[in-house]
Amino acid sequence: MSSLDVAAIRRDFPILAREVSGRPLVYLDNPATSQKPRAVIEALTRFYESSNANVHRGLHRLSEEATAQYEAARAAVASFLNAASPEEVVFTANTTAGINLVAQGWARPRLKEGDTIILTEMEHHSNLVPWQVAAQRTGARLRFVRLTDDFRLDLEDFGAALRENAKIVALTHASNVLGTVNPVAEICRLAREAGAVSVVDGAQAAPHLPVDVQTIGCDFYALSGHKACGPTGSGALWGKAERLEETEPLHFGGSMISRVRWDSSEWSPPPHKFEAGTPNIGEAIAFGEAMRYLTTLGMENLESYERELTEYGLRAVVEVPGITLHGPHDAADRLGVFSFSLEGVHPHDISQIVDEYGVAIRAGHHCCEPLHRKLGIPGSARAGIYLYNTREDLDTLVEALGRVRQVFAVAR
Repeated sequence: MSSLDVAAIRRDFPILAREVSGRPLVYLDNPATSQKPRAVIEALTRFYESSNANVHRGLHRLSEEATAQYEAARAAVASFLNAASPEEVVFTANTTAGINLVAQGWARPRLKEGDTIILTEMEHHSNLVPWQVAAQRTGARLRFVRLTDDFRLDLEDFGAALRENAKIVALTHASNVLGTVNPVAEICRLAREAGAVSVVDGAQAAPHLPVDVQTIGCDFYALSGHKACGPTGSGALWGKAERLEETEPLHFGGSMISRVRWDSSEWSPPPHKFEAGTPNIGEAIAFGEAMRYLTTLGMENLESYERELTEYGLRAVVEVPGITLHGPHDAADRLGVFSFSLEGVHPHDISQIVDEYGVAIRAGHHCCEPLHRKLGIPGSARAGIYLYNTREDLDTLVEALGRVRQVFAVAR
């Protein structure tokens, strides 16, 4: 059993006290973005009210305070990921920015015609489009690892792909559509043995699972703050120290240089060479506070609670007549992401009607258009749990889906 006090956690999130359509808010759009606890909101406000100044550029008190808070946030992210050093953590705007930095700053200068970039059929556009561009500009090819019938990666196909002159393996830690949690440690080990560099998209996994980048053994790991109780515009790219040394910056100007001459410049060491200009200081500080909040709760506790809730949700959602669940039907190696179709009803209609019950879900292809095409559907409805959700939330979703069936007269 989980040791999370969910009632107390819910009190930490002010937005959960509001109503939608005259009903208590049931927020299940967590795979898109999470809600923010009061500690994170207050950290952001406190910075702008009492310490607002630029970082790394001043000797006055406010600048020193801002710099100390900014670097303390970097240390908090490093601790959350079990990085060897805070210098291995680069602040970014989001996961997308981190993956683009790897694709263009590390991979593109090294890829050539005949090289293979291995992706999977479950990738989010943020871990697909940057690699499409890198392949187009270098002559490398994309190779997609197939899914099995139970919505997991075909590891035999992955092994075959590694033998096709693989240079990069880029995959999601957990699918934002299927909920599948991939065996990233095993995959990164096999990639390393084959001489390929591994890049893990942690946008969905990092908010829900304990993440230890040293145990995973990847070369790069990207995550977003806004999906993990932090503010939008915050994220991080972790990279092995030697990989960050090898990576070229994408943005140039102030802060990322150690010396500037009229005709040339020298870059600062990582992570600062990737943080040109004035960063999202307040957002980074609040991101660090989110990492501390989750660390204090205990990611193992969070994982255990969500597994229990996922098991309950799977039973409840699958039993709705006319429902097709897109993802594994058991809770093993799975997040609480429930993407589904309801016979005879467009996903947008589902989302609009359940909103009348105060239930917030997502509808569309969830930035996974090729995956939905493979599934043979234009889009899906998606509900996703987080640490503040309850069985009652899922019961309300099921009740609302019953209303959807009534409205559209779906056959029982």
